[in-house]
Amino acid sequence: MHHLENQPQRTCIGCRQKGSRSELLRLVSGGSGSSAVVVDERRRMAGRGAWLHPSEKCLALAVKRRAFGRALNGATGTADVERRITAGTKAVDTPVAAATTVQPESGSEN
Repeated sequence: MHHLENQPQRTCIGCRQKGSRSELLRLVSGGSGSSAVVVDERRRMAGRGAWLHPSEKCLALAVKRRAFGRALNGATGTADVERRITAGTKAVDTPVAAATTVQPESGSEN
């Protein structure tokens, strides 16, 4: 009966499986009447949090089950979460991946 104090378990609002905090994204509602769901990268923003595996499957499940609105007091705008998850699956911030997968045509897309 030993507790893993450093890894509290959280339940993914998509697949309903439990996972440790480090493998789940913490989501909070944008607040002040905004219906946007915001990814809490450092997991310490104020307010009620919901937890989601950073996978497109869990995201789709959560949307289908309307889990965002239930978990986050009506916040349903998942654009930020979708961006974060699609970006995360492509590992945007690793220069190696970028160098091998992105061939800039003109060099000035963004």
